[in-house]
Amino acid sequence: MATEAQRFRITHPFHPFFGQSFELKGYLRTPYGQRICFDDPRGRFVCIPETFTDLAAPDPFVTVAAGRCYFRVQDLLELVRLLKDLTERRQAHV
Repeated sequence: MATEAQRFRITHPFHPFFGQSFELKGYLRTPYGQRICFDDPRGRFVCIPETFTDLAAPDPFVTVAAGRCYFRVQDLLELVRLLKDLTERRQAHV
């Protein structure tokens, strides 16, 4: 009995394969989260974050924001922290 291959669609708007669907080859668990593995159009084996696909559960923030807010507060605070660290490193080398 043959089983039908599972397909998924890339939903991350900035991914080069956005909107395309692929056959799922497998999952890879990493310290940074679950990754989805597939063969890209050139035949290369690729793994991307599950959150970039329609296999992931919708992010509650994105659902509630409904396009009205592009950034989460926690992400903006992390950006501020990174910029502060970069500024301090740059000033230390001057």
